[in-house]
Amino acid sequence: MNTTVTAPARALRIGPIALDAPVVLAPMAGITNTAFRRLCREYGAGLYVSEMITSRALVERNATTMRLITHHESETPRSIQLYGVDPSTVENAVRLLVAEDRADHIDLNFGCPVPKVTRKGGGAALPWKTGLFRDIVTRAARAAEHVPLTVKMRKGIDADHLTYLDAGRIAEDAGVAAVALHARTASEFYSGSADWSAIAALKEAVTSVPVLGNGDIWSADDAARMMRETGCDGVVVGRGCLGRPWLFGDLARRLGGPGTAAPPVDATLAFVADAFRRHAELLIEFFDDESRGCRDIRKHVAWYFKGYPVGGDLRARFATVSSLAEIDDLIGELDLSAPYPGAAAEGQRGRAGSPKRPALPEGWLHSRELAADASGAMAEAELDHSGG
Repeated sequence: MNTTVTAPARALRIGPIALDAPVVLAPMAGITNTAFRRLCREYGAGLYVSEMITSRALVERNATTMRLITHHESETPRSIQLYGVDPSTVENAVRLLVAEDRADHIDLNFGCPVPKVTRKGGGAALPWKTGLFRDIVTRAARAAEHVPLTVKMRKGIDADHLTYLDAGRIAEDAGVAAVALHARTASEFYSGSADWSAIAALKEAVTSVPVLGNGDIWSADDAARMMRETGCDGVVVGRGCLGRPWLFGDLARRLGGPGTAAPPVDATLAFVADAFRRHAELLIEFFDDESRGCRDIRKHVAWYFKGYPVGGDLRARFATVSSLAEIDDLIGELDLSAPYPGAAAEGQRGRAGSPKRPALPEGWLHSRELAADASGAMAEAELDHSGG
């Protein structure tokens, strides 16, 4: 019996940007650099967002940050995600991107659960401070001018401190082009199951702009089911594409219009090895350094070869490669005729973590409003580096 989940094919508009498939690559620190975005784009359609960029580092023109916001000429539209906790700094970062024509789409991060971010009042912690959230989003949307601005957030800090419905309405009123919800709280990190009912509730609350759903999309079937069950306008895919960039082709075939058709993938070990090598090539080009590009590909080894008959010794050697020639030699030792292993290659990818109490500024939960004497501290809390 055919168990494929269907969802109506639909295009997605984010402001003036029309996407052939209602699919967005979620920002992931250390992952969604130019190399990975280009690779995903080669397989499918959608919007491919940069790693999280710190507003302060951008305004100060930190060299690493300026490299991270540079897109390859093949990347259209260009999408950048910003993190910040100070309204003025975020506004200035958005103005820089617009004035220098560095982005076609800007996303604001209000979903990161990492302690180094939330303990500064940023990421998933920030929407708890309603006035601060409103100020940041309103000023950023105004500074963005013709460039569509979106927000990505979580349900809240924990089950007792949910913020997503209030934040969604505030963002809509501020003039954002779309809102995206990772259907977990900060305290859940990536553990357990995403609460898709929250995406449905946000879709009911936010009616004038697209609502995008994020969380537990491991396959095109998952994406189609999320859209059907929640009514969301599109999906945001993160960990599900780790070591599987061709997922975006699957998503385009399932959710996209007629112009997004791509041949189905037969993910034999030969196909996966080719994708792994292509990823390494693009990383070397991105870093302009073969050794550094190969060091970066090492963290992808377990994701690419999940479920495939690649022994521990070979995996360990892949995880220490330092050149393309070495990668080619190792690929030559694989049984490239090995077929797609099915369920063994499916399911969760990346670390889920475990529920934990979020790190927050002292007294953060005492009030929904930011204390009058805290605004200066928030400006100082801007991280001076990108990532997270």
